[in-house]
Formats: sequence, C-alpha cells, structure tokens
Amino acid sequence: MSTHATDDEVATTAAKPQVLDVDSGLGRIMGDRPLYLKILRRFLHDHGTTPRQVRMAFAAGDYAGARLRVHTLKGAAGMIGAAQVHGLSSTLEMALRAHAPGLAQQIEQLELAQDQLLGAVSATLGTVDERRTAAQDMAPDPSAPAIQLLLARLASHLREGDGAAIDILENSASLLAASLGVHVYQEVAAAAHEFDFDSALEALLRRR
Repeated sequence: MSTHATDDEVATTAAKPQVLDVDSGLGRIMGDRPLYLKILRRFLHDHGTTPRQVRMAFAAGDYAGARLRVHTLKGAAGMIGAAQVHGLSSTLEMALRAHAPGLAQQIEQLELAQDQLLGAVSATLGTVDERRTAAQDMAPDPSAPAIQLLLARLASHLREGDGAAIDILENSASLLAASLGVHVYQEVAAAAHEFDFDSALEALLRRR
C-alpha cells in the first residue's frame, strides 16, 4: 500500500489553518522570543476558559456578552499566530451578531480548536529555559521621559486612527510590554491589529 499522501489530502492539509504558528506570532513583535513566550503565558491565563464562558453567555441569551468574549479571544489568538482559533472566532462573532442558526455547533467547534491550541501553547512553553525568560521581567521606569514620550505618541496615533500606531507597537514591543505589562501590551496590540483603535486607546489609557 502506498504511503504517499493523495493530492486531496495534501490540499486539505494545506488549507487547514495552523493551530499555532510561532513564526507568525514572533513576526508580529519583531522576533522578540522572550516577549512572545510571556504573551503565550498570558494567553493561557486569560483565555483558558473563554469558549466555556461564551457557551454560558449564549445559553443565558446574552448574545452581546458572548460576542464580546469571542471578539477578545479573536484578537488574542491573532496576536500569537493561532490562525484556526482566530478564524473560528471571527466567523462566530459575525454569527452571534446576526443571531444565526447553528450557533451551538460553532461554539463547540471553537471549544475543540481552543483545546488543541492550549495544548500547543503549553507544549511551546514547556521547551523554554524559565530562568532566561525570567530575566526579561525587569521593567524600566515608566515615568522616564523617553517612555512617556513613546506612550504619548502611541496614544496620539491611536486617537487619530492612524496605522502608524501598529508600527510603534511592533518596533517598540519589548519596551512597551515591559513598561505597560504584558497583559496590557497584548490587549492594546491585539485591538490595534484588528484596527479597533478605540479599544486599543481605551486599554492604553486605562493602564496609564
């Protein structure tokens, strides 16, 4: 029996989004691996139960609450390079907005994909040297004039809906994450990459 994959199998594999594309996630933060690993840890902490929360909100008839949770998960998944969960979240978000049929099945698909993603994230984190990444946790003085200027520029671009904000978030990823905290940086960056500049600005100003 041949062990070669058929053309259909190859096409199906190629079309299926990756559970976790580390290279894509690193590309969003200019290849800063220690920062990427911190963002992965934050993802585990913040989104380990998000699909379950979506299901509970949906069961209670809270479509707006379910949609908000899905929207947040979509941004966070995109930030780390989780194309499958990002895509399913995007589709589910639109379906929730339209109160479309088949929502329970879509939520179940998201739960299954999220389980796979959490496993992939855990496996990735399990390969790192914790002492090396812990050394990256030394935060600079957030009151330093240079950092205040950087944050002011970022806020200005976000307020104007200017895509230059994304360049700042990417080019100064390490400094911003250390100054704001990984959680806030991830929230701001994920919203900005979705071109949701209002939410990104709100997250930034809430921290400041």
